[in-house]
Amino acid sequence: MAEAEPLPIVRLRHWGRWVSAVVILALLVLLGIALANAQIQWDSVPEFLWYRVMAVGLLNTVLLAVIAQGSAIVIGIVIALMRRSANPVARWFAAGYIWLFRGLPVLLQILIWYNLALVFEFISIPLPFGGYLLHEQTNVLITAFTAALLGLALNESAYMAEIVRAGLNSVDSGQTEAAKSIGMSPGATLRRVVLPQAMRVIIPPTGNDFINMLKGTSMASVIGVTELIHAANNISSNNLLVMETLLAAAVWYMVVVTVAGVGQHYLERAFDAEDRSRSPFSRAAKALRTAPLVRSERV
Repeated sequence: MAEAEPLPIVRLRHWGRWVSAVVILALLVLLGIALANAQIQWDSVPEFLWYRVMAVGLLNTVLLAVIAQGSAIVIGIVIALMRRSANPVARWFAAGYIWLFRGLPVLLQILIWYNLALVFEFISIPLPFGGYLLHEQTNVLITAFTAALLGLALNESAYMAEIVRAGLNSVDSGQTEAAKSIGMSPGATLRRVVLPQAMRVIIPPTGNDFINMLKGTSMASVIGVTELIHAANNISSNNLLVMETLLAAAVWYMVVVTVAGVGQHYLERAFDAEDRSRSPFSRAAKALRTAPLVRSERV
């Protein structure tokens, strides 16, 4: 019986890939031609990057985002723990807090804080035996920067509370019970057992929220905070080069967002490596490597 001839190998043709690639390249070429013919003074954009007011706007943008996100993380952890508390009052307070600050638009919250002096002329903290620990005019305490900080931080803290709660819920309850069985306190269990494992779930959305926070600081320009958008508007009000100054602000936004994205990547990788190092196999291997050698002796 004659052997069957091998079937020929026919390379699979991906026509869809070629067509989509050609369409994408054509669109990019058309976009490049349109930008090249646009009425934009491209040589002025690098110059605007280094204006003093733009540098002040960049500093305020980063400073506002970092302080607001850091405050939101601290408040969010507290609210998340209250949300998981056995105390019903704490649970209802945390649920109401999240419902309120997550439901109102950020810009509205910023405007409310900025105009708080219309409702409360003074902010006072009375002492038990008379006098005041703090008694100051509201419009002196709550500046434009402070109002933007309060609006951004409190809004973000509601989202952070849900992110932290999701991370804590992702840890198996058996590990908490095991920690309690060996006499660990609730605080030590949270710090040494639950949080290190929950960080893998918490870090990615927190990094995304921080990137959104960097861009969300642009809403502070409405109340006169000199961030990147407000700085660009200040420059364009003098030279009328609106698009050029906005493009300069866009460049700085892309720079800070890229840096934040790289930091998030390395932070996630560090926690993934730390989590892998806690696996049973790696712990067993480490124990074998560090175990002292026992020399057998004949009786």
